[in-house]
Amino acid sequence: MVELSDKEQLRYSRHLMLKEVGLEGQLKLKAAHIVVVGAGGLGSPALLYLAAAGIGELTLLDDDKVELSNLQRQVLYKINHLGQDKVSAAGKVLSSLNNQIKINTVSAKLSADNAQQMFSDATLVVDCSDNFSTRYVVNKQCLALGIPLVSGAAIASEGQLMCFDFRQPQSPCYGCLFGKQPQQQTLNCSNAGVLSPLLGVIGSMQALLAVNIVLGHHQGSQFIRFDGLTLAQQQFQLTKAPGCSECAAEID
Repeated sequence: MVELSDKEQLRYSRHLMLKEVGLEGQLKLKAAHIVVVGAGGLGSPALLYLAAAGIGELTLLDDDKVELSNLQRQVLYKINHLGQDKVSAAGKVLSSLNNQIKINTVSAKLSADNAQQMFSDATLVVDCSDNFSTRYVVNKQCLALGIPLVSGAAIASEGQLMCFDFRQPQSPCYGCLFGKQPQQQTLNCSNAGVLSPLLGVIGSMQALLAVNIVLGHHQGSQFIRFDGLTLAQQQFQLTKAPGCSECAAEID
């Protein structure tokens, strides 16, 4: 039976005070396994808050190394991490933040070949990747396994947050929102730039949404658009798109 140690009760005392969390909720967080795809601008704040919140097991996937240009927005990393594998550096930082959780690091690119293995025992997946090909692989595997997916994106001064609750048979998917996977890569942070704190906002919102899903406070699928210049936010409930090329075959 999962329990909280004396140290954990002190560490998470501010959670235990909340009726929305309490002991039962904190035990749910401790029992959860969240896979985070991408340990960059979005993954950095998401991972920090998931680790701090007491998610019992975190798995990090990223195949990049830390570069100087990353430090403008990827707050997990410091100067002394330059040249290191991102997941290796991230794992050390997260372990120093919370040494009472399990952290798995995978220095590899997610693909259709390894996604099932990576996600097989996950409670949910947080997609912090920066390219469409990876997002569609994540979407397809979460759909197949019935795992909730929290996806984020940020470019220039606009951020997006999405949740697809694949525990529900009629849940829409990433393809319902964006259509068929594009054949060529479009704009991203590397070729279009991004406002640094915007990634902190969206990545933190991804962590918050993931925590709420684990706690049972959130169900359903939604899309949020956030303007980093005006701080305006728009929220939409999502429904399945008829004839979606990504999820129609899974439902038929």
